[in-house]
Amino acid sequence: MTASTPAPDGSTPAPDASAAAPDGLLAALDAYERALAADDLPTLDDAFVRSPDTMRGDDRGLLVGHAAISAFRGARGGIAPRSLTRVEVRPLTDDLALVVSVSTSHAGGSGLQTQLWQRDADTWRIAAAHVTGRPRALDTTVWRVVGDPLLAPTGSGPLDGATVAVKDLYAVAGHRTGAGTPTFLDESTPAAASATAVAALLAAGASVRGIARTDEFAYALTGRNEHHGTPPNAAVPSALPGGSSSGCASAVGSGTADVGLGTDTAGSLRIPASYQGLWGLRTTHGLVDRAGLLPLAPSFDTVGWLTRDATTLLRALDASVPDRSPTADAGTPVVLAELVAAADPATREAFGDAVGDLPVVTLDDLGLPPLEDLRELLRLVQGAEATAVHGPWIAAHPGALGAVVGARFAAAAANPPAAVAEARARLDGVRAAVRTALVGRLLVTPTAPGPAPALASGTAELERVRTATTTMTALASVGGVPSLSVPALTVGGAPVGLCLTGGAGTDRALVTTAARWTSDGVGAGLPAVTA
Repeated sequence: MTASTPAPDGSTPAPDASAAAPDGLLAALDAYERALAADDLPTLDDAFVRSPDTMRGDDRGLLVGHAAISAFRGARGGIAPRSLTRVEVRPLTDDLALVVSVSTSHAGGSGLQTQLWQRDADTWRIAAAHVTGRPRALDTTVWRVVGDPLLAPTGSGPLDGATVAVKDLYAVAGHRTGAGTPTFLDESTPAAASATAVAALLAAGASVRGIARTDEFAYALTGRNEHHGTPPNAAVPSALPGGSSSGCASAVGSGTADVGLGTDTAGSLRIPASYQGLWGLRTTHGLVDRAGLLPLAPSFDTVGWLTRDATTLLRALDASVPDRSPTADAGTPVVLAELVAAADPATREAFGDAVGDLPVVTLDDLGLPPLEDLRELLRLVQGAEATAVHGPWIAAHPGALGAVVGARFAAAAANPPAAVAEARARLDGVRAAVRTALVGRLLVTPTAPGPAPALASGTAELERVRTATTTMTALASVGGVPSLSVPALTVGGAPVGLCLTGGAGTDRALVTTAARWTSDGVGAGLPAVTA
């Protein structure tokens, strides 16, 4: 056994003379700590055993494999300055030792790291590690502000006892709206009253736990934000959380809220739900009052919710749309061939295994344009409306936006006016065609092309994923119809949503149908249908 006391210079403490650590182990630990302080990624990579069995865990989840650990570390950035103030070593064999260290932050507080070190050819490396960080009063990647509660219920109803994470686009009484942009937050004033969608949840017995982070002005799908960081993916710690309702999704996925009140313009509820194994409902456009919601593109913006189960989602829907009569039927389930083909091969395989033998239809069968046309229609009109809503503020605040979202707004402003005008002129007709095509039909597809991209993904890869994703989400957005992501598929050990898209007004039927299917086993609960 080796116990140790703090070294005067803050480096790894020297062992007690009463028992020696294996040769070279404490030097390896010291080198690792110095690499952490310097965010020296090559040295940190070399400090872990290069094996698919190497493990690292913390409060955000477990990473298995050297590659996954390396990708996570590369996207995390450096750590706050700290010193090891106590180290305990327990040799297990000549070439294996357990090391438990107390790390004290220079800003206060302490944590604990437990590591299994393995020696190979006189070099010590970490084979497994678990990190318990210093206590955090607030995870600022997830929350902008929290309370106990932030807002208390104003009534009693189907959401009694539930807690809500509110996306930072909604007015919350007594608080400012930040829209994921610090400069915008600085210029905001506290709201006199809560948005209608917030007030409905409070009146139904829920309390607001806090205001959750969002991608800047909700104009992204990754969950990254250059100002406050990336909220964790509660299901896959090495992956992005999905956006723009990223903070809400992370709060619900981690259990710190029961309901995430988000928005969906081009997939901002469906995609984080798919990536984190949650239920996520985009409602029929205009079904839930958007008063008090900061818009992005009013022709597509919808209110919706993220939850961990169907029952809570139904309660949120009932609280916000209390009149259930008449309730539209979900319709006959069919697979839309082009949306399945747009997914990655592994996702297509998992989808086919889950839903079994359902009739297949094509866009041509439905009298609808190709997916690329729908995506382009969404892109042009969304960009024009986003520019109209936020363009003057952005022009008056150069440099306020991060590079990615700033470039997206710039590209939207540069779209050819003739193409934008044509898209605007077409929207109502295409929307009507989508709604007509979905009368009596329930489209069953994957929600996203595949699992969440890795945290370390570069800009080019994320733009590729965004294009592929909006190709799959555009139909519901353009149609203004409800679309539900259900946590029913697994691809490579990560969640991917099963998507149910129905006709206008079928919101509740989508959720009850999906709940029946998942309780019976997806596919087993499908009604008998013939082509």
